[in-house]
Amino acid sequence: MSIDSSDLFGALFEAPPANRTVPVLVPMPAPKPYSYSVPEGMAVEPGSVVQVPLGPRQVIGVVWDGGEDGVDPKKLRPISHVFDCPPLSKEMRDFIDWVASYTLSPPGLVARMALRAPNAFEPEPMVEGLKLAGGEPERMTPARARVLAAASDGLSWTRSGLAHAAGVSTSVVDGLITLGIFETVFLPPPPVVAMPDPDFAAARLEGPQKEAAAEIVSDIRRGEFSVSLIDGVTGSGKTEVYFEAIAETLKRGKQVLILLPEIALTASFLERFQDRFGAKPAEWHSDLAPRMREKVWRQAVTGEVRVVAGARSALFLPFEDLGLIIVDEEHDPAYKQEDRVFYNARDMAVVRGRIGDFPVILVSATPSVESQVNGQIGRYSTVHLPTRFGDAALPDLHLIDMRRHPPERGFLSPVLIRAIGKTVERREQALLFLNRRGYAPLTLCRVCGHRFQCPQCSSWLVEHRFRKQLQCHQCGHAERTPEACPECGTLDHLVACGPGVERIAEEVERHFPEARTIVLSSDMLGGVKRLRLELDAIARGEADIVIGTQLVAKGHNFPLMTLVGIVDADLGLANGDPRAAERTFQLLSQVTGRAGRTGLKSHGLLQTYQPQHPVMQAIVSGDSDAFYEREITERESAALPPFGRLASIIVSAETRHDAENHARGMRNAAPQVSGISVLGPAEAPLALVRGRHRFRLLVHGRRNSDMQGFLRAMLSQSPKERGSVQVQLDIDPQSFL
Repeated sequence: MSIDSSDLFGALFEAPPANRTVPVLVPMPAPKPYSYSVPEGMAVEPGSVVQVPLGPRQVIGVVWDGGEDGVDPKKLRPISHVFDCPPLSKEMRDFIDWVASYTLSPPGLVARMALRAPNAFEPEPMVEGLKLAGGEPERMTPARARVLAAASDGLSWTRSGLAHAAGVSTSVVDGLITLGIFETVFLPPPPVVAMPDPDFAAARLEGPQKEAAAEIVSDIRRGEFSVSLIDGVTGSGKTEVYFEAIAETLKRGKQVLILLPEIALTASFLERFQDRFGAKPAEWHSDLAPRMREKVWRQAVTGEVRVVAGARSALFLPFEDLGLIIVDEEHDPAYKQEDRVFYNARDMAVVRGRIGDFPVILVSATPSVESQVNGQIGRYSTVHLPTRFGDAALPDLHLIDMRRHPPERGFLSPVLIRAIGKTVERREQALLFLNRRGYAPLTLCRVCGHRFQCPQCSSWLVEHRFRKQLQCHQCGHAERTPEACPECGTLDHLVACGPGVERIAEEVERHFPEARTIVLSSDMLGGVKRLRLELDAIARGEADIVIGTQLVAKGHNFPLMTLVGIVDADLGLANGDPRAAERTFQLLSQVTGRAGRTGLKSHGLLQTYQPQHPVMQAIVSGDSDAFYEREITERESAALPPFGRLASIIVSAETRHDAENHARGMRNAAPQVSGISVLGPAEAPLALVRGRHRFRLLVHGRRNSDMQGFLRAMLSQSPKERGSVQVQLDIDPQSFL
């Protein structure tokens, strides 16, 4: 029988000799693991979660792969403690190494994302419970009789659970405990969610959905790595199709991870999941309480949790036996992390599936150009859902040429105002979309022209009239809206320029004072909890007109929504982002897709000053194929992703001089390599953020270029970071600010 090196390494760790050395990866920006000695009698193996001394502190680490480094164990500091939790699997360790290598990030920082629940590394304490010991009380009451009947099955109960089951107060149970009728036992901690049942509710699938589900389930049954792209119009039943893939995976005894782009989406999604599987999936996102995060982490690594629905960080949960990843709304920019470790969760999900040899499903009504190309060349299998589920029809879309139908006062065309009025009269709902928070993006003085700018960033302060604040959307700086200009002192001459959702709400209330209006924005008071309540209220028909930012574009089902009005369809096109056309098409298609999902006749009206723009024509014609064909051709001719490679380097410092000088030094250190060029340095569009001056370099290469090798060579020859200088590397950038 053959044995590979990892098995041999594991076998050696099972019978540990005294005074060994092992590599331990600590959650710090170190380039490689540190060596530690293993005290006599301590058993560790690759993947063991340990506590080690680092300087004066004790930190969490993971025993990593690799043999002894030849250093005398007596010269090394020993491992302090081994946590009683399953080790990180070889697949998980390989995934961490791959992400670190691809993103050029310290592996310790990547491992840190997998160890974000430090209190979960030890087993949860047992729960005190009760079990019937026998006998009967001298005085039997109806309440006591119900308790004894409930406990007569011989099972163990918690005190509150038994009282609830018997319909009595806990004092009745306490009295029986005092009499010795019950004995104390210790129970394992309860699961965070119930076990999902793949056969709980039969799926109601129609022709195209049945075919799509059969194709997806066939990939699951093969039990090997594959990537499927479910490409379906809004309301076509994509979720029901991938629910069938989840059911098949659960039947095979595997775990499932569902990635969602926004926390706000999870509430409605959890309900749909529960309707299908009889239990909710576990949640994982930044808004989760720390204690619950620890429970989910622990039960994912032990296999007690079978399905997790979460934000991009859920990709680094160390599952016991992951068998499927689903990336819903795969095109969404929210999957890109731009802090410390820069990665795209969609792409890394595909990598995790390949390393673990299990299927990955990408889902979108408007797939990214990268996924479209991968589908065309056969790297991904594509499943099309061209029509909506049931009798629902897509909304009729029309452009409002703002040059011909300008607003009489404000920002809404008379054409759109009339359409809103008719919708409200029919007791249906209208949605107005503007991807701009607050009341106005700029405030200035009519007398001296003073503009309110953030003192720490090169961005204007956005007026939030509801809060009476001016706020920076880059760093969070806020100040009270003044009554007089701070420059010239003139009273009552400050003017708001341009609209935000709050200003549109003001205009709507002027035209429709009796209508029930709701404003949805990510910075609304009350946070995620209030946002979910507002979304539920809209779904129940408790609002007539909804005004919102991109939050309203994603995954919501509003049964009475029959009109969608885009206030400024041109907004996303006015920047130098090479993905501007693609993102505008995706966002506007998703927003207009909120209308008519339950079969009611619906409309979409887009206010634009560029009605002939290819994006506008593609949206109203419904010809997404023509749009993608044109976009793909342009990308290919310019060798932009996915036909070329990009990497962004941001150099920042407390002074402009230091940032520019360091960026120029990096540019001069770039090796001369055929097929790879360096553009810049140039001042970033956001040249100042949080008091730091920023310069950008953009590295462009052919599809088969060794971008990581080029960047490693460039960094090795670049000046060392000194003083306040910081360098950020972003492979496959999504933002160009």
